Amino acid sequence: MTSPDTAPLGQRTTRRRSDLATIKAWWRELEGDGFLVLPPPNRARYTQSEGHGDAAELLEARGLSGPVSFAYWHWQSHRHAFDRSGSLTGELLLHWGGDHAAVAAGLGEGPTGFRVLDGGPKSAFRLDRITPRDEAGLPGPGDPDGVRQFLAVLDEPVDRSALSLRYRPLSPAEAAWLHERLRDPLDLSAATRFVVSLERRDELTPDETDRLLTAWRLEREGPLTEWGAWRELLHALLRHGRAEAWELVADLGAAASGVLRQMPSERGLAVVRECSLAGDRGSVHSWLALHRSLREPDAVRAAADLAAALATSGAPETSLRGLYDALIGAVTADWRRETGADHRAGLSYAALSAVRFGTDERLPHALRVLAAGAARDQVDLVREESLRPGGTVPVGTDTAEVLAAVERYEAVRDGLLSGTGTDLTASEGAVSRVWHRYRTLTDTDVRWLREQVADPATGLQGLGFCLELLLAHGKATEADVEALLPRRLKDLTKTYRTTYTEWRHPLVTLTCLALDLDHPAAGKLVTWWNGARPVWKDKVRLLTHLGAPDEAKAAELWDFVTSPSHDVGQLMTWVLVRARLDGEHPLLVADRLLGTPGVNGHVLRRVLIGVADPGQPLWHYSISPHSRSWWQRAMDVADHPGLSPQARAIGLQAAREHLLIRNPDQLSPKPAQAERAAAQAWFDRHTVGRGEATPLR
Repeated sequence: MTSPDTAPLGQRTTRRRSDLATIKAWWRELEGDGFLVLPPPNRARYTQSEGHGDAAELLEARGLSGPVSFAYWHWQSHRHAFDRSGSLTGELLLHWGGDHAAVAAGLGEGPTGFRVLDGGPKSAFRLDRITPRDEAGLPGPGDPDGVRQFLAVLDEPVDRSALSLRYRPLSPAEAAWLHERLRDPLDLSAATRFVVSLERRDELTPDETDRLLTAWRLEREGPLTEWGAWRELLHALLRHGRAEAWELVADLGAAASGVLRQMPSERGLAVVRECSLAGDRGSVHSWLALHRSLREPDAVRAAADLAAALATSGAPETSLRGLYDALIGAVTADWRRETGADHRAGLSYAALSAVRFGTDERLPHALRVLAAGAARDQVDLVREESLRPGGTVPVGTDTAEVLAAVERYEAVRDGLLSGTGTDLTASEGAVSRVWHRYRTLTDTDVRWLREQVADPATGLQGLGFCLELLLAHGKATEADVEALLPRRLKDLTKTYRTTYTEWRHPLVTLTCLALDLDHPAAGKLVTWWNGARPVWKDKVRLLTHLGAPDEAKAAELWDFVTSPSHDVGQLMTWVLVRARLDGEHPLLVADRLLGTPGVNGHVLRRVLIGVADPGQPLWHYSISPHSRSWWQRAMDVADHPGLSPQARAIGLQAAREHLLIRNPDQLSPKPAQAERAAAQAWFDRHTVGRGEATPLR
């Protein structure tokens, strides 16, 4: 690898000013016709969404309405790229909006001594230092930036979409350079990335492995997992047959499951089995893989074996859900290996497999229920793809077979899913993606939600989800309060961040419910909120004012929303409080606020969309382009005849930026053609003939 920089190998040279100052000076000179840059960030611009919000405010402040492209970086990128002295110690990600070519031209090559790398139309730009290499493409060992960049290249997989990641072989010079970094005296912290690059290729030697283990035992007082290369060390110990490996496995417990999966053994199988039976969801993937390697190669029969063991032991439901995920992953991986299909085709096969497993009598009822739930949002796509002219069905199947599987599934779906709900232990994003299903509640939904609230095993995420739905729909009762208080007060007072959820902290929601019911526990809850500790509650205390609202609470909220303080739902709460006190729709309240001095315009636009349905407000911190719920509310606002043209335009803009319009294939679950067509037809009715082009599909 070559570099245009001709500086000598070695450590960073002394600079008159910091890298940050150099980059800021270059940044200030970048703006041009149709392109602008946001000022460097502070902690208030923490995410890409907040960066786009800042851009919208800047465009509004400058009165720019035409096509404008922009670039910025946010605080997370800043924190990871610069040290406290302002030296660049990692790539600085430059995010952008507008036209990719315009942004690339606006950014140019970068400031002197640095370069801007173009990640393409779907990725950020990356700014990094130019570093020298020798004739073999190797950095100087004392050049931290060169070493970092060199290792990043080595650690890039050959194909990120492959079933298992592979890394290109090392050249003799590269291997020798890495092994040289592990010579005595061994610095464990400095060795981390060299260890990773070597063992990803099974190249740690027995001597290096032993010395690394000795160094860790001498240098580290905490658990092995505190060292960044612990997985590679454990892998090398197992690969070299060291007895010490099993001592580490005993200490690591479930954390070792992923490494044990790579090195099949009866002893490893026993370890991951026990972890799975104890409720560790991640270990179930390793359990199924090892069971197939050592006992039963057929994925479906192996999954049935494991499901029987889970049922016999009374394992938590999370393990069964992990088993279903592992089964889908296993059959999809098998099919891709057999057919050579790519990742995209694998997604289609996984969807068809979910449909099939809903009626597969080889699987126990519990797994078929989970399959039916997973297939619910995919069955239309499966049918559509098999019938579409030019469409394809997975290799090894035909259209008639696919349609027969769909018909069998739809005949049993309602029966399988009766009385079930979403997986409350799934990732935050996965749980949020099904929020739109609960815009109206059936009696069965209400019963299931109440059961989860009363279940001692339901965590804070699940309680937040269920309580918010029950309260918003007017279905929460005194029994829900008493199911949680005082028995679960200790859990409820723990910190739980709800920045990216459509629901509030469950103790906020519970307090609102208790206040609305005038429950005896309400006073104690209010006293707790007004106390000095824990500190986390200070940010969200005012959100409890939605319970039993009055003018004093409204005034306190108003003082906050017109201050420079960071909003985490206070303006939303004020709008809903004002609507309750005045007996009108919150959309009208939010509409009247547009343009009010002191009120954050970016936050208000989000609130306007979020309160479109007061029966199910959306509390996510931004207008989410990935959410069906936000799409529905954007249409509601754009179509509302009682709102101002400015408010309706905000709704249309939110719809314009939604993935259903911009890039439907990126939406999860992927929309069927009927949903796409309906969305595009709605958008065209509002834009075609008004000087706007239909977005590219």
